[in-house]
Amino acid sequence: MNKSQLVEVLATRFDGNKKEAQHALESVIDVITRAVAAGEKVAITGFGAFEKIDRPARMVRNPRTGERKRAKKTSVPKFRPGAELKAVVSGAKKLPKLTTAKATATKATAGAKKAATGTAAKRATKKAAKETAKKTTAKKTTAKKATAKKATAKKAATKRTTTRRTAKR
Repeated sequence: MNKSQLVEVLATRFDGNKKEAQHALESVIDVITRAVAAGEKVAITGFGAFEKIDRPARMVRNPRTGERKRAKKTSVPKFRPGAELKAVVSGAKKLPKLTTAKATATKATAGAKKAATGTAAKRATKKAAKETAKKTTAKKTTAKKATAKKATAKKAATKRTTTRRTAKR
């Protein structure tokens, strides 16, 4: 995901206003960048910590020529992920379902209408069945892609061995 895609996703949380979403994202990045450049540590609980690390001067070697040179002292940014981010990425913890304020109000109104008509249970069952079908389709697609990659790798390995055998003769 690049910056423009991130702005589009954030815009859904700003009721479709891309300008506000972009301004919010750029403001957060600017504040973090300025603080880290000044040597401060920026810690966002659950997400991680940004900090400035000083690397001392050292001797380095050019791998092509073998020539040794002196590298200057430098400062670099460092990010350490937080416990919650690690847990979500590893799959140990699941994120809650995403809802916006507008969507929550709409769902509450729709839920009251469905309860009044008595078809809420039927619709909920149909929705659950559709979600299950989507997940199954996604798993099948992933499995097909993995199988196709394995087959391509086997073909490439076979071509290499055939080429080597003919080259030896």
